[in-house]
Amino acid sequence: MVIRTFPQSYPDEWGSNGDSERAAGARSAATTPRAGGSARHLTAVVLAAGEGTRMRSARPKPLHRLCGRPMVLHVLDALAELSVTRVVVVVGHRAEWVTKTLIEHAPTGMAIEFVEQVEQRGTGDAMSVALTGLPDDEGDEESDVVVLPGDTPLLRPTTLARLVRHHRESEAAATLLTAEIDEPAGYGRVVRGRNDSVARVVEQGDATEEELEVKEVNTSIYCFRRSVLAPSLRRLSPANAQGEYYLTDVVGVLYEAGHNVGSMVVVDTMEVAGVNDRAQLAVAEAELRDRINERWMRRGVTMWDPERTYIDADVRLGTDVVLLPGVILQGTCEIDEHAEIGPNAHLVDTKVGEGAVVMASVCRRSVIGHDARVGPFAVLVEGSEVAAGSVVGATGAVGSSSGLLSGPATGAGPPTDEPTDEPDSAR
Repeated sequence: MVIRTFPQSYPDEWGSNGDSERAAGARSAATTPRAGGSARHLTAVVLAAGEGTRMRSARPKPLHRLCGRPMVLHVLDALAELSVTRVVVVVGHRAEWVTKTLIEHAPTGMAIEFVEQVEQRGTGDAMSVALTGLPDDEGDEESDVVVLPGDTPLLRPTTLARLVRHHRESEAAATLLTAEIDEPAGYGRVVRGRNDSVARVVEQGDATEEELEVKEVNTSIYCFRRSVLAPSLRRLSPANAQGEYYLTDVVGVLYEAGHNVGSMVVVDTMEVAGVNDRAQLAVAEAELRDRINERWMRRGVTMWDPERTYIDADVRLGTDVVLLPGVILQGTCEIDEHAEIGPNAHLVDTKVGEGAVVMASVCRRSVIGHDARVGPFAVLVEGSEVAAGSVVGATGAVGSSSGLLSGPATGAGPPTDEPTDEPDSAR
């Protein structure tokens, strides 16, 4: 069932969290000309229907946050840097909440179709549902479909682009992104056949003793030739330990039909790490935060102690900004050039002007003018505005009889609730 189509226009700048030059490279890598000169179509399917019971949360697993952004949006951010004509998102558990969040926060320049998997009957069934969201005019044999789960927020756009390029250059019917790991317990094993082609993927519960010794595992990220998908999905059977339709079984169907099934081994296995519980969420967030900090330092931001500096994905920093230990920047903070934040400062959705200093303070949805001084021990509650050049301490504004602070200057700390991204009916 199609829930909603969300068309958007393509911007001049691609990628919400990457350089436009890098994004252009990824788009180029994922676009292959046809014999007639036009580019091959590329669509994508994101599987985000699962409940995520191991999270032990009322929040759907795809909406758990990493660096202030729901994890499924990190997946869409990676896709946004490829030349994808349409993304189909399969929703299921709390479908309304997930759909509403993606409509409001999806990357600019992405056309999204939402389809609902009403009954959770496995990834193969989810893929069959997803095909209803792909238009017929993209069903010729020259088009490709990238399939990836909604809980792989660390996947880099360049890796995804390389997978598409490898798939097309090898003229495969399907190409798997695989990983070689020393302890593969819990992962589906990649079993090879003739000419080193991938013959099948065997899930942990269905594997033999010999197959369990295999170190190459499936990451649940694929690129398929569009024309072979529907016929292969119709041949799936739930005759397995879980009684579900496995998308991985499509690999065996294609191999037995004589098609070439290839693979590409990912270099950094952290990229394909799935998030199934809170412990894995913390590991993924630490990795993503390291990437964010490194990117900002290479763009001219000074961090005294990057391991004690916490920056959300949507924060924007100017050159020569200095961040001292214990800084937390959440939401859509904007810190202008030459500003200094910290130590021990917590800012949420706050704008800090050029040359301003914020020390050991809490600020929520506030505006701090250029060359202003806030703290130590100041609390700016929502809606506060600190005038340029003013000084605000623990007891209010100091510096001019004209009043340099509009709105409340002190009081209880900001609320700790996350930004609301669920419908009223789900709160």
